[in-house]
Amino acid sequence: MGQYDALLKPLRIKGLTIRNRVLSTGHAPGYAAGGRVTERYVRYQEEKAKGGVGLTQFGGATATSIENSIDYGQLNGATDDIIPDYRRMAEAIHRHGAACMVQIRHGGRRERWDIANWLPAFAPSPMREPVHRSFPVAMDGRDIARVRADYARAAWRAKEGGLDGVEVSCANQTLIDQFWSPDVNRRADEYGGSLENRMRFGLEVLGEVRALVGPDFVVGIRMSGDEMIKSGLGHEDCIEVARAYARSGLIDFVNVMAAQGRDYRSNALSYIGMDAALAPYLHLASAIKAEIDLPVFHATRLADVATAARAVADGHIDMAGMTRALIADPHLVNKLREDRVDDIRQCVGAVYCIDRVLQAKDALCIQNAATGRERTLPHAVAKAEGRVRIVVIGAGPAGLEAARVSALRGHDVVLFEREERTGGQVNIAARAGWRESLSGIPRWLDGQVRKLGVDLRLGKEAQVTDVLGENPDIVVIAAGGRPNPGFFKGAELATTTWDILTGRVAPGERVLVYDDNGAEPAPSAADYMAERGSKVEVATPDRQLMAELGMVNFPPFLRRLYAKGVVISPDLGLIELRREGNGLVAVLRNEFTFEEEEREVDQVVAEHGTLANEALFDALKPHAVNFGELDMRALVAGRAQAIAANPSGRFRLFRVGDAWTSRNIHAAIHDSLRLCKDF
Repeated sequence: MGQYDALLKPLRIKGLTIRNRVLSTGHAPGYAAGGRVTERYVRYQEEKAKGGVGLTQFGGATATSIENSIDYGQLNGATDDIIPDYRRMAEAIHRHGAACMVQIRHGGRRERWDIANWLPAFAPSPMREPVHRSFPVAMDGRDIARVRADYARAAWRAKEGGLDGVEVSCANQTLIDQFWSPDVNRRADEYGGSLENRMRFGLEVLGEVRALVGPDFVVGIRMSGDEMIKSGLGHEDCIEVARAYARSGLIDFVNVMAAQGRDYRSNALSYIGMDAALAPYLHLASAIKAEIDLPVFHATRLADVATAARAVADGHIDMAGMTRALIADPHLVNKLREDRVDDIRQCVGAVYCIDRVLQAKDALCIQNAATGRERTLPHAVAKAEGRVRIVVIGAGPAGLEAARVSALRGHDVVLFEREERTGGQVNIAARAGWRESLSGIPRWLDGQVRKLGVDLRLGKEAQVTDVLGENPDIVVIAAGGRPNPGFFKGAELATTTWDILTGRVAPGERVLVYDDNGAEPAPSAADYMAERGSKVEVATPDRQLMAELGMVNFPPFLRRLYAKGVVISPDLGLIELRREGNGLVAVLRNEFTFEEEEREVDQVVAEHGTLANEALFDALKPHAVNFGELDMRALVAGRAQAIAANPSGRFRLFRVGDAWTSRNIHAAIHDSLRLCKDF
């Protein structure tokens, strides 16, 4: 365990002792309602405290001013009504020995004018921001004075609410770093021009904060170590900002990130996912730590405990921000302390959590369905009172999770898989090289089911006689789906994304990829083929490619596709495919004008999700107590299944994941956890 000792050492900041160096940074999971703390939000944060985290910062981007739009399910810290909410959160977190802070921020030009109070956005200069699309008011002296006071009052509310500190956001192009950045600060007064002038507003804010909360309350800032745009703050500029703010005596720690979130490209750089190596921005935090005499926090793909521990042990940082790692496994620290490193469910960098939030949905983990659902779903599955025999068909994510949860319940579990390895469709998705880390999802599940003693039968396609021969009490069909090219005329002539990514079919020279799904498979196949020299066009009936993907996942795809010369054609539906000579002719129709155009190509790769593998499920229905019926009200409410319509039935029968219908990894795992937790 020695290699992880650095993570388990306490850190003292003023009068606050943080029990270890693992940090959940400020983020807004979308669990607030009307700017207020909810039971769901408390349970989500409390679970991390139970799991051993040292410090958890909730309320990412908590509003400071009345014009803030709380548009991503954020908290409203601009009113005294939030104080009892803070007390409620602090009590739940402190109960388990963790420290807690709130992150406060004014979004500046990143606010929407047509949400909440319908007030304009305010910024240093009247420059529109591409993502939120508001035209802000250029702040005058009265605006500046008002907003400074708002920050101070918001920090005071955190103190009154019993929190251990407050983090003032100066990152992701919020108001303070909008003043810092020459990219958006075009002022000619004492708040513009030189870097010293541009730093003035933030220092004045912190001066008022400190005056109101007093010298002993912990106050820190979050800032970028490099804005990563030519017109913005470079790395040396950011070091100078950190020096000046540290020298001011107004702050107690600096939390370092990267980029600035000014547009889609920069957002993807800030919340970087599996397209980057682990800890890609650690050097930025390390360089700032070398220049200031304050604790330095850092997050961004510190996804595993080995990397985080090394970063702390080698003196690069003082606190390891493992926010997404804790979303994947809120009990990470306890498992580390108990020498159960192999049991930690490691974040794979899919950024499913962040993409959902940036689409105004709730944050969910692609592989841990209990996160954010702590009221109805367990992170630690309890033993059942009795012991039954369960047969699971299919060892993709749905089947592996069904087997894992059933085994944790204490049951005898047999898992059939027709392939020679577990993983299912994830093995195909991971073939697009930069997305290989997805394979960590089935790898962890595979390790868990083996450790739990599941009877894993690989290379065996289960038949009805095989299932009946096991004399099961419960059968779970997780046999997945098969690729569906779509329902256009001539669909039988199309190749599927599975054919390409598995290598069953070689890429053609001139290829049309038709994406009628909007998720990852089609762009993955296009990227894969372009990498191998194909001339690729991607057509979609949607108004944009990858309509299902969020702001962090689509930019890496687009960056790769454009760099390889892939042509992207939106608003085009594929209505017919026919042979002509040695090639194919694809007939595309504009979704708005109905005008038709043709493409002469060597290959059409069509993506329309999957069709359920339902033959075994249908064959087993007559033998099932419930005829394969699922009580969906009970499923959603978290209750056990009780349908018993067939008196002569021998077992209960269910299906999960893509064996039910085409969805995604999270849906497959969610199906299995909420069903099997009551077996």
